[in-house]
Amino acid sequence: MRCSRSHPHPRTPVQQTAWCCVLNPFAESACGIHPRIATAQLLSLHSGRNLDSGAAAHNFEINFSPPLNLSFIVAVILNGLASSRAPTVPSSLIVSIISNSSNSLSMTITSVTRNELWRHPDPTSTPMWAFLLQVNSKYGLELADYPGLYKWSVENVAEFWEEVWHSVGITASKPFDKVLPFNAPMYPRPDFFSGTRLNFAENLLFPANIAVDPTSVAAITTTELGPSVSTTWAELRDAVRRCAAGLRAHGVKPNDIVAGFVSNHVQAIIAALAAASVGAIWTGISPDNGVSAVLDRLAQIGPKVLFADNGTVYNGKEWSSTDKTEDIVKALMSEGLELVIVINNVACDLAIDGLRATGVAVDEYESFLQGSPDEPLKFEQLPPSHPLYILYSSGTTGLPKAIVHTALGTLIQHKKEHALHGSLTAKSRMLYYTTTSWMMWHWSVSALAVGATLVLYSGSPFKPHGHLSLPRLLSDLRVTHFGTSAAYLTALEANAVYPVNEPGIDLSALEAIYSTASPLPPSTFSFVYKAFPSKVNLASITGGTDIISLFGAPCPLLPVRVGEIQCAGLGMAIRAVDSLSGDLLPDPTHPGDLICVAPFPCQPLTFFGPGGDAKYKAAYFERFADVCGVKGAVWHHGDFVKIPNPATGSLVMLGRSDGVLKPAGVRFGSAEIYNILTRFFAAEVEDAVCVGRRRATDADETVCLFVVPVAGHAFDDELRAKIKSIIRRELSPRHVPGVIEEAGGGIPKTGNGKKIEVAVKQILSGMDVKTNASVANPEALQWFRAWAETH
Repeated sequence: MRCSRSHPHPRTPVQQTAWCCVLNPFAESACGIHPRIATAQLLSLHSGRNLDSGAAAHNFEINFSPPLNLSFIVAVILNGLASSRAPTVPSSLIVSIISNSSNSLSMTITSVTRNELWRHPDPTSTPMWAFLLQVNSKYGLELADYPGLYKWSVENVAEFWEEVWHSVGITASKPFDKVLPFNAPMYPRPDFFSGTRLNFAENLLFPANIAVDPTSVAAITTTELGPSVSTTWAELRDAVRRCAAGLRAHGVKPNDIVAGFVSNHVQAIIAALAAASVGAIWTGISPDNGVSAVLDRLAQIGPKVLFADNGTVYNGKEWSSTDKTEDIVKALMSEGLELVIVINNVACDLAIDGLRATGVAVDEYESFLQGSPDEPLKFEQLPPSHPLYILYSSGTTGLPKAIVHTALGTLIQHKKEHALHGSLTAKSRMLYYTTTSWMMWHWSVSALAVGATLVLYSGSPFKPHGHLSLPRLLSDLRVTHFGTSAAYLTALEANAVYPVNEPGIDLSALEAIYSTASPLPPSTFSFVYKAFPSKVNLASITGGTDIISLFGAPCPLLPVRVGEIQCAGLGMAIRAVDSLSGDLLPDPTHPGDLICVAPFPCQPLTFFGPGGDAKYKAAYFERFADVCGVKGAVWHHGDFVKIPNPATGSLVMLGRSDGVLKPAGVRFGSAEIYNILTRFFAAEVEDAVCVGRRRATDADETVCLFVVPVAGHAFDDELRAKIKSIIRRELSPRHVPGVIEEAGGGIPKTGNGKKIEVAVKQILSGMDVKTNASVANPEALQWFRAWAETH
């Protein structure tokens, strides 16, 4: 296909672009895309829904050799237009035929585009595009875009994951016999890549298909107090060698549990990879957790070894954690704890004598490494479903569930996401603002498997330079991929912080910003492209501890649109279904419960402990079965979402489905209310929680909104009325909360900063909720109990 285009006129409400196209149905186009494309994925008639008011009219005159149909021609035009980087790229079309003869066609195509913020400047240069070509070559396909590739990946599960194995590179000592049994169900959990033997740590320390310079930097550790400390690949490998030898010398073997009460630093990664090299299971908890929160988790699993920091850095100070460690050790001795290794993380007393008084073996980290046997670095070769990590559910209404994740499932999923979706390479530097408790720590650590450098930061995101603290760090360390929470980005927005305009801050290296933990408000999408370089891929992502990875992912072949997660990850067959019946929604863009209908390798192995398999099944596979044409149980994730474009799996997060609001039968998510507060009340409302209340005596649910005013602002009737008015105007009368009050005790949250909507909802609805130490501020829940008794 040959296309010529005149320069467009200056941007007006209607742009006209003249094209002349000569089509050869057997040739590849100038942009490398075969013209035989799936027209259904590229052509959609104007529906008038979810579209911006801006439009562009494109005039085409086409000469062709028959037989070719109209749909095919329009599809080729649209594909060429998208590949040409035209300023307006159609997402929907209105086609008007001007003239039609036996071998020529004139038409006007008016396109209506949704609000796009970003497109990759050269998508055909990305690993995702190379993967698409690899699939085409092997299977004789003509996939031309992400929708086609995604569709193939979820309809050909075994073939897809085999191609991922070969594309991203997995080091194994024994090849696999079979990728996946034919027609494997989601539950019981199927084995992927049966017969293979491998080691997770080996794949991170020696990335497959990548020539990593041993003298180059693998990790940079820094805090708000500085300075930064670099660790080379050679130093990282040697430290893991010594640490693993020390663990073996103390009797640690496969399936033993090694725990970390540690901050985000290189010693934590060394301990985790040393445990994995031996075949032990790693579990990490951040030192900002209290003793009860730690024991709620570790007492369930009985670790054999505990790595513990002597303190942490936060908010400009060093805080000792040795008293907490001593209490934890005393409690865990009866659960099988044999060895404690203290990491000298801050200038505080190591308190080793006090720990030794408990009767457990204790060593200082550097001494432990130096005293380990001088033996080569060895990697236990283990089955693909060998347990690797234990992570924990939030545990807001009971003991946290101990979720066991597998070595290969974690590895291949993370490499798919980092290499294909994120375009990370050995030249990349990733900083994810996270603690070791959060799944994003495990996700970011896996970037080592693609040769990337990790920047490990521990401390407040607002020290020592206020809201510019992390942007300055990104600038100083030339970070390419920055991960954070939606709350952090909205905090920058609320305070009008624009790092890109600050003297002395150079963000030219930045390629991507990841946002997760809660839905990113639409206004913040637009803000990021004003506050950071416009070239960055703003990747609002979603997944969870349950899958230690993503359902909604970034994609270099698709645009970033306001309020939307770009796509469903390859191989993740997600749907939005009716929350009661599990049926597909009549309109796929309507909100529903997020499910996944095809097996994926990072499904958890089980829940740790007695009855773990039954608890695992109850958590994910008892809600929906025999739905969407799939026989048997399917994965229920518990998120309430919209999927604006089912072809790509793009997502709009609306909140947790168990916290969905349903007044008068109208369902919507709390995120819709939060977005309004962020957009219109950032100067007056600091935080909020929105839940539904329906007691046994109530005929219907009442939406209750509790707000925390910004310091210096009072909550009064005027603010209440203003909030109601704006919600009614921007959403609908049915969205207006029946109750809007000040949250006198603050907003209850987990240690990771997530709002505990479900517990608040249950308390307001008259349920007897017993919370535990996972609640960072239990006094807030107590306030809601008192409020519920009097209202």
